Amino acid sequence: MELRLAVFILTLPLLSTIAQSVRFQIESGVAKCIHDELKINSMTVAEYSVVNPNEGHPLPEHHKISVALFTPKEKRLHHGELIESGQFTLQVEENGKHLLCFLTDAHEPILNTTVELNWRSGIAATGWSNVAKKETVDTMELELKKMEDTISVIMEEMFDFRDREEDMQELMRHTNSIMGYLGLVSLFICLSVAGIQVWHLKSFFEKKKII
Repeated sequence: MELRLAVFILTLPLLSTIAQSVRFQIESGVAKCIHDELKINSMTVAEYSVVNPNEGHPLPEHHKISVALFTPKEKRLHHGELIESGQFTLQVEENGKHLLCFLTDAHEPILNTTVELNWRSGIAATGWSNVAKKETVDTMELELKKMEDTISVIMEEMFDFRDREEDMQELMRHTNSIMGYLGLVSLFICLSVAGIQVWHLKSFFEKKKII
């Protein structure tokens, strides 16, 4: 059976400051992908598992999933083949949309497999409880660390938005210049056609001795 691709978008809060846990269904033989906009050098953490339709019994083979995480340049960072659950913890190497795709084997009749996913990135991926234990800091110091990281991410987002705005303005200026040039070319063509028509009519009338 030819595999079909179904991509749906998981909308994450600004700066991914809240961990996201979602549950969705995969149709057999159809890949379903989720994307998240990740920043370079940030952390991304995910745990996923198949929800067993028959709790207390082994998971049927046709409900096992294959998983892959791809960068914007289609480099595969994580892969799992016919598994019940998995996880990954990675440092992002590229800016942009990263695709996390899930797939089950084709099956007749078509079956739906339910997957539970918890995907965190940025500040939400930081293990603050571990940081507190390792560094033996008090609650106030831990909160200050969270605030510091949050401010750093906000500043990065602001600079990124400003760069995008400058790129958009440059694109608009370039587009306007092209439109202006095309407008002049169109005007020249229209005037040329009008002049040719006038010349043709004048020649016609002269031949007919009308003028």
